[in-house]
Amino acid sequence: MRLYPTSNAVHVAATGIAAVGLGVVLVQPAVLAWGGALLVGLAVARAVTLLGVGRVRAAGFEMLWCEDGRSRRVCRNEVTELSAEVRNRDTRAARYVALRAVTSPELDVTITPSSGEVPAGGRLSVTIRVTAPRVGRHGIHGLSLEVRGSPGLFEIPLTFANPFGIEVMPASYGALLRSARGGRSRTLVEAGRPGPFSGDGYELREIREHRAGDPLKRIAWKASARRGKLMARDHEQEERDIVWLVVDASVELWAGLPGRAPLDHALDEVVAVADAHLGRGDHVGLIVCGARVLARLEPARGPTHASLVAGTLVSATVTLDSDRSGLGDEDVAARALEHLRALDPVAASGAHRDERLDLSRRAVGALSRAPFPPLPVRGLDPSDEALRGYLSAFGIPSPPRLEPDRGRTDEVLATVLSELSLARPHPSLVYVWSPAPDPEKRPFLAEAIRKRGRRRFELRWVRPKVDLAIERDATDVSKAVAYAVALRARVGETVGEHALRKMGVMIERLNPRAPSRSSLAPGAPGSKEHGP
Repeated sequence: MRLYPTSNAVHVAATGIAAVGLGVVLVQPAVLAWGGALLVGLAVARAVTLLGVGRVRAAGFEMLWCEDGRSRRVCRNEVTELSAEVRNRDTRAARYVALRAVTSPELDVTITPSSGEVPAGGRLSVTIRVTAPRVGRHGIHGLSLEVRGSPGLFEIPLTFANPFGIEVMPASYGALLRSARGGRSRTLVEAGRPGPFSGDGYELREIREHRAGDPLKRIAWKASARRGKLMARDHEQEERDIVWLVVDASVELWAGLPGRAPLDHALDEVVAVADAHLGRGDHVGLIVCGARVLARLEPARGPTHASLVAGTLVSATVTLDSDRSGLGDEDVAARALEHLRALDPVAASGAHRDERLDLSRRAVGALSRAPFPPLPVRGLDPSDEALRGYLSAFGIPSPPRLEPDRGRTDEVLATVLSELSLARPHPSLVYVWSPAPDPEKRPFLAEAIRKRGRRRFELRWVRPKVDLAIERDATDVSKAVAYAVALRARVGETVGEHALRKMGVMIERLNPRAPSRSSLAPGAPGSKEHGP
């Protein structure tokens, strides 16, 4: 156990050393004895603290979660509270200070009470308030505190390795959780543009004479009584859209503070648009693109599919894959080993980050304590994949790669748009979340948009909110730099949007702060700008 002196202990030690030195210089036995007594008392206090904390740990000093599971799903920027207990099975009370959580840097965590005393043979309830500004898997790896001995002159840091997972969904995912479920079923077709035709709908089309084969439930009894012959009700059924949501998840779109990056707002908008179309009964598909196609969901409908869209966005946009991560294989091994040592010292004993095959086997053995199942991430080799999966299972983050994906992403987007124009069933509406392409700087993608075939589907372009990611400090120089960068970004987007309008593409204007089903529903006034 490592032991650290408090400020009082440092003051006592300095006083004792000064008194001993003064007694030696002045040849004063009383002063020398007094300074020596202070130092001896400090040594005794240190021994008592070590003995007391060692006794508390041996008797049982632990932290437990008071939650039903090992993870919780929340929305971005939502405040959630977790309950935990610190238990002391010793016959003496244990005082602690500086109680804090060991978490991922993307989480904002506060704990109450941060200091106090755990009674002998009792427990102390702790409330942990968590706010997460960025989607993804994040881990609370445990709690850490400093236990003080009875004199209060020394502290011993203790860490409880008890992981808990926080899965953060886009902010608009909350609307899916609060929306009603169930109700009358609807018979919907598989493809086509919106338009009324005869069928089992809810809107009355006409009352006509009964024909052979009409079901009994369609008979209009009051109209039949008035006319003296059987009459049947005919209703309208609407064809539904086949909608594809194409998301540009290039690593450079994660640039910015957590919660302010372009992808942070884009994911909120994607889920809100999916909710709007699924609420109409449309079939919604999803494609997430980077330097390669990261995920693809075929069009489907229903609340289950809405949750699947949101979950796929979270898992597909992570930066743990070797081609998207800023961590090399050695960095991944170092992080995994550091976490494994705190989680299971016995399993990590003798392991070394250079022996990645052995380390990956030990890490896989500790996955039973993980709050999440490991993601199918890409690695340089099987050992690297296992270690990256270990990081994903415990919510350990990885920074995005510094090299941009723009060139390769444009090629993937162009290929995706070409494939969608030939897809079966035919899509009727395609949304694309990506920076507006300047034909001079991104000619490959612009040419693919021009050749997509306007009769195939309607294309709507949504511009990521790059301006919100620019950091603005209080200094004049920082403000000037931020203004110049924002101006350059706006000019580039304006040029790209003008080119898109010339090619007949609609420019969507979505509100990332308060997306709702009504504001994003197709045909809502002011929701888009038409091309020529």
